[in-house]
Amino acid sequence: MDDFFSKPRRILLVDDNPNNLKVMSEAIQGYGWQALMATDGESAVEQVEYAAPDLILLDIMMPGIDGFETCRRLKANSITQNIPIIFMTALSDTTDKVKGLEIGAVDYITKPFQQEEVIARLKLHLKISHLTYTLEQSVQERTAELTQSLQQLQQTQLQLIQSEKMSTLGELVAGIGHEINNPIGFISGNCSHIEEYVKDLLRLVNLQQQKLPYPDLETEELLEEIDLEYLAEDLPKLLLSMRQGICRLKDISLSLRTFARSDISSKVKFQIHEGIDSTLMLLKHRLKDQGDRSKIEVVTQYGELPPITCYPGQLNQVFMNIIANAIDAFDDLYQNRSDQKIPNTIMITTSVEHQQQAVTICIEDNALGIPTEVQARIFEPSFTTKPVGKGTGLGLAISHQIIVDKHNGQITCSSTSGQGTKFTITLPI
Repeated sequence: MDDFFSKPRRILLVDDNPNNLKVMSEAIQGYGWQALMATDGESAVEQVEYAAPDLILLDIMMPGIDGFETCRRLKANSITQNIPIIFMTALSDTTDKVKGLEIGAVDYITKPFQQEEVIARLKLHLKISHLTYTLEQSVQERTAELTQSLQQLQQTQLQLIQSEKMSTLGELVAGIGHEINNPIGFISGNCSHIEEYVKDLLRLVNLQQQKLPYPDLETEELLEEIDLEYLAEDLPKLLLSMRQGICRLKDISLSLRTFARSDISSKVKFQIHEGIDSTLMLLKHRLKDQGDRSKIEVVTQYGELPPITCYPGQLNQVFMNIIANAIDAFDDLYQNRSDQKIPNTIMITTSVEHQQQAVTICIEDNALGIPTEVQARIFEPSFTTKPVGKGTGLGLAISHQIIVDKHNGQITCSSTSGQGTKFTITLPI
């Protein structure tokens, strides 16, 4: 505290009495402080802004604006409102003392002055002012530290949740892929043999019918029972349907592996369109008719995109979150407005921004849209508008972290309530 008073302090004296200014100025300068002087309220207000005194001694009775009005103006100004003001008043003016304290003064000094009392009061309030400023600075610094720590904690939690989700998904996909691929390979490998065997058997039956045009009664009955003509026509169709089903299973297995790539540790070259297509494949069952809600049409307009260096599994998670949210919006739309006549559409467009050396992915729907007050918070952790049990509020927060923090990209949302929502993702090539 001694170091504080060793520095020169600037005290502004405001009084229309030259003798008072002279006495107070000598006392202040004798203590090593700098005395600034003003003889009226207007000049005092003007001087305070550029001189920035540490404390103000203010007389009440002055020509022009009095001390009370001068104090009000100083306290109304954000630049000068924290400078402590001590009123100078006559001994008997109790009402003036109370009024001065009510409008913001910290103390008062009675006339005639006692120099020792004046210096003591000035020292006290300079100390209090300094301690208040120091405390406020400490509180601001500590608040900033706590805010930063909270943000870091939230980011860490998001990273842990994201890593856990991707790890769990990767393990699940690996297990499913292993269980599916073996029987698919077995069935696919034998399907061609079955087709050949069936062709051979049908050729044999045709040949026997030609060689033995008049079968016995028992054979006739069996032919009618099994409807050989229909069987011979339908069996190849069944085999073709089975082969299509096998291809469908292969596509699903490939989409799962593409969607949940085990690439958490390092970036790899990846074609964005593969990730979008695999996501749409996995969500295909949700795009179909759902009771009152008609099917959702997905329109893709792909540009010529080069492969980009990224974390494919994480980007696919972003696509999944955004498209799944769009589907949820259509479900909510039909719960609230069952008479909806406009076709449900999700539009996905991609393009290259050559000047920025970046790719842009836009995912747009024509569902409910997002209210303006909600748009500002959609990327906040744990913020959700969905009912309890339907949403965690982490999907878009994790998506924002993946795009911005992990890929140095940008993700924005624009929406018109009642018309639809558009997410735009920009990723550096």
